Amino acid sequence: MTARKRIVVIGGGVAGLSTAALLAHDGHDVEVIEKNDDLGGRAGLWSKDGFRFDTGPSWWLMPEVFDHYFEMLGTSTKEQLDLVRLDPGYRVFFGENGSDEPPLDIFGDYERNREVFENIEPGAGAALDSYLQTARQAYDLAVERFLYTSFDSTRAFLSLPVLKNAPTLAKLLTRSLQSFMLVEVQRPTPAAGARLSGGVPRFVAGADPVDVSPDELDGPRRRRPIPPGGLHDPRRRTRARRARTRRRDPHRYGRDFRADAQTAGSSTPPSRQVVGVRVQTADGGTRDLPADIVVGAADLHHLETKLLADDLQTFPERYWKRATSGPGAVLAYLGVSGELPELAHHSLYFTEDWKTNFDAIFESPTRVPDPASLYVCKPSATDDSVAPDGHENVFVLVPVPPDPPDPGLGHGGMNGAGDPDIEKVADRAIAMIGQWSGVPDLADRIVVRRTVGPADFVDNVNSWCGGALGPAHTLRQSAFLRSTNRSRKVEGLYYAGSSTRPGIGLPMCLISAELIRKRLNGDRSVGPTPTH
Repeated sequence: MTARKRIVVIGGGVAGLSTAALLAHDGHDVEVIEKNDDLGGRAGLWSKDGFRFDTGPSWWLMPEVFDHYFEMLGTSTKEQLDLVRLDPGYRVFFGENGSDEPPLDIFGDYERNREVFENIEPGAGAALDSYLQTARQAYDLAVERFLYTSFDSTRAFLSLPVLKNAPTLAKLLTRSLQSFMLVEVQRPTPAAGARLSGGVPRFVAGADPVDVSPDELDGPRRRRPIPPGGLHDPRRRTRARRARTRRRDPHRYGRDFRADAQTAGSSTPPSRQVVGVRVQTADGGTRDLPADIVVGAADLHHLETKLLADDLQTFPERYWKRATSGPGAVLAYLGVSGELPELAHHSLYFTEDWKTNFDAIFESPTRVPDPASLYVCKPSATDDSVAPDGHENVFVLVPVPPDPPDPGLGHGGMNGAGDPDIEKVADRAIAMIGQWSGVPDLADRIVVRRTVGPADFVDNVNSWCGGALGPAHTLRQSAFLRSTNRSRKVEGLYYAGSSTRPGIGLPMCLISAELIRKRLNGDRSVGPTPTH
């Protein structure tokens, strides 16, 4: 444990709040500043006419990461969250132009799912066993050696299990999840491989092979749990409150939360040691917040290129010109009259040639796929408090290319008032869901509609290229090659969140918070911090 320090965290999203909680729990004086009125970042909340929408993540992946995080705060997931197990875990729709092929349900029992795959094509069950064995081995190694380290030394690589499994790890680190699964599973059993690949929401979770537990890939061994009411259910602590879970009084740990405070820059003397943060307040003034440590938990491109002088930037604009953004997204929050039994809590829609569909998002020139593979969440299937009686709450995510500033797809809006390209994507998605799911009057039953486009991600969270997740997990942007979480130019300046190590997604944000804690404590170990 280091001496008590004054720490300012820039950004009140999941990574910022998680970092603040850990550091405050260690006894530091921590202040979180956030430019928006509400905390949560991408994990926001929007309410309209009795509907309550989570605006961001809806999958509960890598539950052991959450368990470990809460243990570090002296509590538990069970104490903090009311989780509901889903069965089916998710439903997958296949085909194009209204395929007659029935949807595939992934259940809460592995043997049941193995039988489903085997019935689709003989040999698929064995292929699934083989894949999950390899994936489990790689996943366990990742958790033990690669996710909980900042790669300040070669220690992560110097172990017999890592050296023994180097070929497998190299293969996983240099290929996307979808391509790995396509080759490893589809080669012996094409139909089963396509379905297994389709059952993995890579574009929802934004995951790499070594970052996703096999229990989450097959969905089956544990039914996929989520907090009832979404991740902002008032019946339990919200993400914003998660940073205060150790005690009822947040100030007991010396914490302070400031919303509606736009960061104007960091303060550094000629010695290049951070001394504080200057914020623009809501009334147009400025205020200097002294700090021994500053943790930037906002978008890394914004932090580096907008808040630091050129000579203080570890990742200047020339770095970002070579970098690759993760996918953008068009989101639609829909309040629908009547019930939709055709949809599960989680539903995935995959076009016939889903690989070409995804490639369109990243290959040059990029384009918005039409038809597009997409994801639908219906939280009202599990919790009736997110929609008025007799209505359904529906969240739609359509992956689109990362959005350049000019031209771009633009902003969303209320009731079709967003930019035309955004509304066209949403209209096509709604029509596709209705057709494939057997709900031809879906569009006519929508009573609340709001769309969100890449430009909204820029406005709301300063997202680089309007990305929905963060920098992509390419070979040059994964593991030890991903952006470091410490400035090389300014002493005392650190980074957390999806832009930096270990990567994108809620579990990775929690781990990134722990990596900051380990740095400040001089802990260079490669695994999770012991809690007992």
